[in-house]
Amino acid sequence: MNRLLVAVIVLAVVTAVLTTEPSLGARWHRDLVVAEFVFGAIFTLEYAARIWAAAEQPGPASAWRKRWRFIASPLGLIDLVVIVSTLMPLITADVAVLRMVRLLRVIAVMKFGRFSQALREIGAAIGERTDDLLVTLALAALLLLFGATALFIAEGTVQPEAFGSIPRALWWSVNTFTTVGYGDVVPVTAWGKVCASLVALSGIAFVAMPTGIIAAAFSEAMQRRRDQKIEDMREHLARLDEIDEAVEHKIAALERASGKRKPGRP
Repeated sequence: MNRLLVAVIVLAVVTAVLTTEPSLGARWHRDLVVAEFVFGAIFTLEYAARIWAAAEQPGPASAWRKRWRFIASPLGLIDLVVIVSTLMPLITADVAVLRMVRLLRVIAVMKFGRFSQALREIGAAIGERTDDLLVTLALAALLLLFGATALFIAEGTVQPEAFGSIPRALWWSVNTFTTVGYGDVVPVTAWGKVCASLVALSGIAFVAMPTGIIAAAFSEAMQRRRDQKIEDMREHLARLDEIDEAVEHKIAALERASGKRKPGRP
């Protein structure tokens, strides 16, 4: 069911994107609008079912209090916003951005089952590497500031519009450091080109650092998950062994009891 809901959400988002394309004919727009209302009906039914089923949650609160708790929860509010965004075309046509909120429904669906466990494990793994990521971010900020300052000194008088101040030079520094390089602003002096080369080479290294840290965190999370599955399997096999031993003892006891009764039979 969760996979079906994810598919419906993705189709609804694609439909919302296509409705903003003016080159589509009137017939296509009409079909897309009808499809949006169909998706809205599905979301409304699912929202009503979740509200009704919220009463089955464990706890001492009354059924309606549990339902209200779900409505006021972040995931319940996301559901409500999605339904409102679907019905908004009845009032206004300029709701393309609001309809993109449907993407948040993927998060709401992923909170169930193994998706939730996987997200918790990955989040915990990244949380363990927070210090490493913060150090990398601090070093990146220092390099950005160094590059902007160096270009301000080297190019400030030559290109005051682009490098006349450190904040202005930061735009170039960010573009170069992240290896985007729009090319709208480039250094022209020899010292400026040297600084630009150093910033560009440093950017390649520092973009790879957080990528490696996060990849290692993912790998550790998956390894812990595999180890947990192996441990669970071992515990399950141990319980089966205990059950087998108990069954064998019962069978032996029954055989002994049966053997004692046989001599007394006529």
